Amino acid sequence: MRSEFKNRKTFEDRARDSAAIRDQHTNKVPVIVERWGGHRQKKKRQITKFLVPDHVTVTELVRVLRRRLNLAPGQAFFLLSDRGLPPGTQTLAELWESEHDEDGFLYVFYAAQEYFG
Repeated sequence: MRSEFKNRKTFEDRARDSAAIRDQHTNKVPVIVERWGGHRQKKKRQITKFLVPDHVTVTELVRVLRRRLNLAPGQAFFLLSDRGLPPGTQTLAELWESEHDEDGFLYVFYAAQEYFG
């Protein structure tokens, strides 16, 4: 999936940022959350950089993102990584370990869609 964050910053800047974050916050995961390219949302509300405690699960992150995006209960919400839909019980530390980018950030993408009404 294509990342706007990667387009805005050089690899060196991203790698330096993530290394500094990981050194300063050893129990947190640097995550880049972006809207999936094919997803259309009425309000263009971009969420980009998150510093998430490593024990947080994918399900907990989804809950936080839904709240920050002010999604209605009738809207489906999907969180995707490069390998597809991560298991909800997986911690962000585990997901980072298996899927982080060469620059040190974990990239995830979201899509939301109304399914009732």
